[in-house]
Amino acid sequence: MTSRPIERPTLTTESGAPVADNQNSASAGPGGPLLIQDQQLIEKLARFNRERIPERVVHARGAGAYGYLEVTDDVTSYTHAAFLNEIGKRTEVFLRFSTVADSLGGADAVRDPRGFAVKFYTEEGNYDLVGNNTPVFFIKDPLKFPDFIHSQKRDPFTGVQEPDNVWDFWSHSPEALHQVTWLMGDRGIPASYRHMDGFGSHTYQWVNAEGQAYWVKYHFKTDQGIRCLTSSEAAELAGKDANSHQQDLHRAIERGLFPSWTLYVQLMPVEEAASYRFNPFDLTKVWPHADYPRIKVGKLVLDRNPENIFGEVEQAAFSPNNFVPGIGPSPDKMLQGRLFAYGDAHRYRLGVNHTQLPVNAPHAKATNNGRDGAMRFDGNGGRAKNYEPDSFGGPVQTNRPLAQGIDVTGQAGAHAPVAHRDDNDFVQAGALYRLMDAAAQARLVANIAGGLSKVSDDAIVQRMIGYFSAADPAYGHAVETAVKEHR
Repeated sequence: MTSRPIERPTLTTESGAPVADNQNSASAGPGGPLLIQDQQLIEKLARFNRERIPERVVHARGAGAYGYLEVTDDVTSYTHAAFLNEIGKRTEVFLRFSTVADSLGGADAVRDPRGFAVKFYTEEGNYDLVGNNTPVFFIKDPLKFPDFIHSQKRDPFTGVQEPDNVWDFWSHSPEALHQVTWLMGDRGIPASYRHMDGFGSHTYQWVNAEGQAYWVKYHFKTDQGIRCLTSSEAAELAGKDANSHQQDLHRAIERGLFPSWTLYVQLMPVEEAASYRFNPFDLTKVWPHADYPRIKVGKLVLDRNPENIFGEVEQAAFSPNNFVPGIGPSPDKMLQGRLFAYGDAHRYRLGVNHTQLPVNAPHAKATNNGRDGAMRFDGNGGRAKNYEPDSFGGPVQTNRPLAQGIDVTGQAGAHAPVAHRDDNDFVQAGALYRLMDAAAQARLVANIAGGLSKVSDDAIVQRMIGYFSAADPAYGHAVETAVKEHR
């Protein structure tokens, strides 16, 4: 029996013209120089030279998947966001996991915070929640962010991450101690993206239909259970498979083992913020659950892998400034800085029209006056006017704010945060240390000593030991002893 020939599509140039020869460049005679008139050659080489866009400065190495959020509990008394207004309602999401400090070519199994960025394709527009797998961060003011990242990246002289730089910055920033304790503890290296929690980290605002506002924190608790790697396990895995976490996520979804997280929120009535014992907008601190218990919202499930990593994972662009009605920002300084920085980074990396890329495009219809710019690949608004107000049926404002305004007082200028009763940089780091059992404390101390003992400046080491001691005397003593043993 003879098989039927397979009908093949015609290879074309990017303008759609058929390609006559894709094996031999056009030349002046069989042995002559090549001709610039060879469209296929010039087009292929020019595209090849531009196949790599600038990688993200942070969160460069990532993996992602599609899924949905299903509402399981009634939260309409807290927010009028449409995608949360009905039990059983499902909203498609895209979730990107990432490491923070390393480049696109780094390994997955490293000690580093993990990005946990969720794009909700709601009927009122895209809502982006950009968080981490930790509920806190190293700094509380965005002015320090470039310096912090520079200290964690490759040294300009040696070309590698230097313990001197890492610990020097932390030693001048005692606010980092809480996150350092998280990072150096057992949860500093998740066994996979499926086996870690996610957090919105920042404080946001929810507003209900009656106009009552709440401050809110998001918690995504993994339904697979927490699993972590020790430093030695991670080093071995990273050496064997640099793509371990990306492959684990991909293979699990392909096998039908859809990872899921239960979404909870903590809610604080707006009027309680001023008198709360901690600054509720400080990204280096958590709200203890005893003060504000978690409230269940729904289930987040990932059930579909991207078809193309570059098109969907690398070009995915998240901005915490993408809110929907019923959700808004808080006075969290780090959040306020990121409201600008993330969108600006995408305009640099991907271009001003990055929101038209399929992975970023809203499922709700976007009607605005944005026009032109590089890589505009839709109808560019056609003949419609591109200004507002207009007399020709263009889009108009709603006069309905997405969230409540934030009260402000005082004189404009550079201000330190307003102090609350228990605001200091050590109390929560000490509480976290005391939550650990003796074995976990020992691993934490060993991880800290492994890096701190490599610092060449004793003044940096002593500053850090002082911070650990301020958090808990036993914590400081254990670190000091371990550093001496490593040296």
